[in-house]
Amino acid sequence: MLTNASLSKKKQATWRFSITRCEEHSLTDDEFENFLNRRGAFAPPKLNEGVKLLDGIRLVVQKNASHKDTFTPLHISLQPDAYESMVRTLHLPFRAIEGNSIVGPFFWCSHDQDENDRHLQIIFRKSDVRKKGKTRGWEIMLSYSYKTGITTGFVKGTESSDIVDSLKNLTACHAEAGHPLLLPIIILSHDLSSGSDIRQRNTRDWLRRLENAITMRNEIEEREVYAEFDVDGINRDLVECHSQVLWKRPQAYQEIVKEIKEAMQKFIEYVPDERLTKTLKALHSSTLSRLDFYRVKLTGMEHYCHTTLERLHIQRQALYNIMAQKESKLNLEMAAQQRRLAHASKRDGTAMKTLSLLGAVFLPGTFMASVFSMTFFDFNVGPNYGDPSDSSGEGAQVSKELWLYFVVTVPLTLIIVLFWYFIDRRREKRYAVEDAEIEKGIDRMEKDILAIMRKKTINKAVTWNSGVPLQLIAARSTGTKEVDRMT
Repeated sequence: MLTNASLSKKKQATWRFSITRCEEHSLTDDEFENFLNRRGAFAPPKLNEGVKLLDGIRLVVQKNASHKDTFTPLHISLQPDAYESMVRTLHLPFRAIEGNSIVGPFFWCSHDQDENDRHLQIIFRKSDVRKKGKTRGWEIMLSYSYKTGITTGFVKGTESSDIVDSLKNLTACHAEAGHPLLLPIIILSHDLSSGSDIRQRNTRDWLRRLENAITMRNEIEEREVYAEFDVDGINRDLVECHSQVLWKRPQAYQEIVKEIKEAMQKFIEYVPDERLTKTLKALHSSTLSRLDFYRVKLTGMEHYCHTTLERLHIQRQALYNIMAQKESKLNLEMAAQQRRLAHASKRDGTAMKTLSLLGAVFLPGTFMASVFSMTFFDFNVGPNYGDPSDSSGEGAQVSKELWLYFVVTVPLTLIIVLFWYFIDRRREKRYAVEDAEIEKGIDRMEKDILAIMRKKTINKAVTWNSGVPLQLIAARSTGTKEVDRMT
């Protein structure tokens, strides 16, 4: 609880002293209602004569919330009766219940409907889905009374939030406790700290490593180069780099800055003149200046992130083209293997034909044996040469013309074998020439496809790191001369 009081004494002149008191108490269940209604130990102190309460902040704070369902949809951190009593007593916005499922940064500000005691109500929250089983985020609900100048509210945040540091900064800024948007500005300052800028710079460095690995862009040190071109690893790095760029999108926070500026305009329109001191005016002007600074900063970050995302998109497309080239090369290799298998099958068929041809080598002998078995040759076997039952052929005679069988059979067999050998040698030479042509055709086809793909993605004539200086390239044609400047 922060309170500011002023003390006035009048002798010969008037002096004004500001007294600030800051208290923090552990709030138990039995003391919760006492704090809300300012009873018992939480009763407001009695002010001496001449002392006037200027402003203050009274908050119910839930630090480092560790329950896994703290920011789960349709979940509140207090008992329903206690939560309702807090909202009604402190004039907090009922719409906070409707927005407990909202994700991302969210800011809302409006006045309540009580014309006699107008309150400026504020909801500022940021939550996300579970990470490692726990929800993350923070939430503040504030209500500023124009009559008393006191801001009341409920604040909660998980360990990953900046609520604890923000409350420390709020305590240090106790003199400015009269401005109801002081705590939201402090939380926004933590959320837009230099960590966001550092992360974007680190992401750009990461992008340059990826550009070197994919498109050979030479803008990094040698120790930062990828050791090997691992497509899966580079693709994972591209996805992670993309997610890092989208962390705390500037467009979302630009809307938050816009909404806070509108809330400050609502506040300054209704604040009573007696509370609109020089200190409050100076704080209001300084806060507006800070919001303008954040607006310009976020605009620059938006352009920076847009450039990074476009470059990531280019690298992703280039990586997909490289993967397509490798897939095409693999398909070419598979096609080459299939053609080789087809030729091997063809040769096997030829071998079978050869076996058939070798079997035909014996046909001349078989043929000649059939010829000599005819009556043209008489070997004196049969009933005309003795006892009909005698088939021993003792009276047979070998013809003197038997040499004709060998004279015809042997040369004919040799001629057939030599002819087959000659034909087979010519066929093997033709196969060798065809295999060489196949290999050359596969290499040419692969080079042509890769060249066409590379031409579609990268201009090979001049690249940024090719060392070719800017020059004029003249193209001549009949009767005309065209000059193109390369940039």
